[in-house]
Amino acid sequence: MWNGSIIFGLVSIPIKLYSGSEEQRLDLNMLDRRDSARIRYKRVNENTGKEVEWQDIVKGFATEKGYILLEKEDFEQANLKKSKTIDIEEFVAETEVAEVLFKQPYFMEPQKGGEKAYNLLHAALKQTGKLGVATFVMREKEHLSLIGVYKKVLVLHLIRFAGEIRDPDELKLIDQKVTDKEIKMAVSLIDQYTETFQLDKYKDVYNAQLKSIIEARIQGKQNKIVSFDSKPTPARDLMAQLQASLERKKKDKAA
Repeated sequence: MWNGSIIFGLVSIPIKLYSGSEEQRLDLNMLDRRDSARIRYKRVNENTGKEVEWQDIVKGFATEKGYILLEKEDFEQANLKKSKTIDIEEFVAETEVAEVLFKQPYFMEPQKGGEKAYNLLHAALKQTGKLGVATFVMREKEHLSLIGVYKKVLVLHLIRFAGEIRDPDELKLIDQKVTDKEIKMAVSLIDQYTETFQLDKYKDVYNAQLKSIIEARIQGKQNKIVSFDSKPTPARDLMAQLQASLERKKKDKAA
């Protein structure tokens, strides 16, 4: 997805960037309900109504006097260095980074000549438990990122700039007090449910169920409609529900 170099002090590591995740959604098309014809979208000139070829499409910035057209070269020249390098500017502890910042992982592969420096950075990050904070440009946008270790590879995590995180104070939160006894009970419940994280045991159940619905339709079967309604636990029932949850978990473990 991207070719360039990691700059680590005076060390330059040529790398290639590959997407580290993939969508698991089913490939569904939009259709006209009346005849199942595919819905198509066209790039149409709003003045002429005619379709526009990709090579004739440019991006523009709106001003009071009209649009300022931007060519490919303009984006490249905006910050030529950051279009070619991922500059590690500092290192931070993994524990200092809030999960809400993370957006998407990318795997890094060393290019010819960069293997030893790549392995050195991997070993150093793994030993220190630190993450490299870096900035670079990809797809005409500057990105803030963290470089760390995942198994045998260096992984780059795109993260959000501070300005991209909305202020949580906008939410309507009611300051309703909870008792020490309720907190203690909730902590006990959390302790009961605490396990070693195993990623492989979590499966995409929704996708599997959607596939089964499609298979049933293929066979001419009608799926039974199931409703689900989750009601909030009344404040007066909190302790009873927490106690019941603890007892159920203990029985599950015993079983």
